[in-house]
Amino acid sequence: MFELTLETEFCAAHAIVIAEQREPVHGHNWRVTATVAADSLDDDGLVCDFHVLQRQLQAITGPLNNTDLNATAPFNALNPTAEHVARHIGTQLQSKLPPHVRLAALSVTEAPDCRATYRP
Repeated sequence: MFELTLETEFCAAHAIVIAEQREPVHGHNWRVTATVAADSLDDDGLVCDFHVLQRQLQAITGPLNNTDLNATAPFNALNPTAEHVARHIGTQLQSKLPPHVRLAALSVTEAPDCRATYRP
């Protein structure tokens, strides 16, 4: 198996609800780490083109940049936890991958030592 890992970052605020209590709005520099995998390489010897994958990841995170996630779909109807953010980005990225490539993991780090990972 082969894997590629890419990272990007976006800035966004959120206020999650924990035990029916909403925390104050605060911001993070969200670090996104995407790992994709393939059992075989394409005819060029690649899992996929790093640059294409990076553009796709940035196209997904771009609309989240400099926003209040609580006011941004789908988080205007979904508690914007790191876990939900990871699943949202991961699901969108998976839908854009070539047929022989799959998402292995998508992690978001909202603060040092605080990471949530989605594995489909």
